Amino acid sequence: MRFNAPNHVKRKYMSAPLSPSLKTQYGTRSIPVRRDDTVTITKGDRRLTEGKVIRVDTSRGRLYIEGVTRNRMDGSSAQIPIRPENVMITRLTLDDDRRRRILDRRGYEAKRGRE
Repeated sequence: MRFNAPNHVKRKYMSAPLSPSLKTQYGTRSIPVRRDDTVTITKGDRRLTEGKVIRVDTSRGRLYIEGVTRNRMDGSSAQIPIRPENVMITRLTLDDDRRRRILDRRGYEAKRGRE
């Protein structure tokens, strides 16, 4: 079901956990990753590498991070696709009002209002 889902549903699967400081600031554990967010890789041989998200591929379920490349046999470099569950968001891009509203809706104040 996950791989045959339409792209607007797969977008939800592109969520990554927030860093501990962002968790306390916004009151939510995870949020979908967007381009220009800064993430840290938490698993694999590129662990603890930090970089900006260049591209989000929802159809394949992968992220491409600035500076995470490998050299090919012909000498050119290629971006390495990373799964979103293997990264941690360290800096959010809040240029979009929609994203701010999402954080407000999921944050502490909204949870306090529901109780």
